[in-house]
Amino acid sequence: MADILKTILPIFAIILLGWSLRRLDFMKEGFVKPANRLVYYVAIPAMIFREIAEAELVQHFSLVLVATTLVPLILVALIGLIVVRVIQLPKYRVGSFLQCSFHGNLGYIGLAVAFYFLGNEGFTRASILAGFVMLLQNFLSVVALSRFNKEPEQKISTLSLARRVLLNPVIISAVAGMAFSLMRLDLPVILDRSLIILSGMALPLALLVIGTSISFEQMRQQLRLTALIGALKLLLLPASGLILFHLVNLQRVEYIPALILLASPSATISYVMATEMAGDADMATAAISVTTLVSAVTFVLWLGLGS
Repeated sequence: MADILKTILPIFAIILLGWSLRRLDFMKEGFVKPANRLVYYVAIPAMIFREIAEAELVQHFSLVLVATTLVPLILVALIGLIVVRVIQLPKYRVGSFLQCSFHGNLGYIGLAVAFYFLGNEGFTRASILAGFVMLLQNFLSVVALSRFNKEPEQKISTLSLARRVLLNPVIISAVAGMAFSLMRLDLPVILDRSLIILSGMALPLALLVIGTSISFEQMRQQLRLTALIGALKLLLLPASGLILFHLVNLQRVEYIPALILLASPSATISYVMATEMAGDADMATAAISVTTLVSAVTFVLWLGLGS
């Protein structure tokens, strides 16, 4: 338990520092948006590509693990559909509710926890899994938001759907790293050292940026719905995964990276997607804020149970 707390508390201390700096106008909007793009499109993909490219992919890949990590996402999405019917949620809010219930913040928080708790090898395992999880998360999110939004006549083409899902920078970097690893290519020294430099800023800057997105005002206004989202995202999703991992007799070293990804809070990209696809952006902001803060506790819970 002490090791878990030593990992989780510093991570969320940096997140709260980001929130404080935003409140003090030290991290202004003019800085946060470019910083977010830098982390999302450059630093984290560089870190993921390097770790996977230098790993023995055959040693770290498990089809059973991938399957048991993806099934809970589908399960929670289906249960979410039942929940919104029971509470009679307005149609235009359903897509954002569903998305926030299963779309986890893997790039900024999940991988940070995996790296600081498990080290390089655990981070590599988590990065490989993250590529598959993000494919399914993005697909389910786009389907949910295109089916339930403020503009029911708005249609999304198959090509546009594929583009939104496949052009995720984490997915691209993970696939490129896998290809590099399978071909047993060595990274040129200059490229390798450049990637190390970029990787060094990825997680600290990502955590600061996450902190700037926290909104206590939206949390108060959307408390009932965000509590339901939190129960699905932070409790049911990782619980389903942990049960499946034990049912198929996976070893701890295999499933802990997957459990961390499943236990991650709602993704910040949920707000962007809700805005672009006529969903409920305010609910997404509230869900991101609530699940991010509460995950400081639930990460400790799941890492303790998983160990």
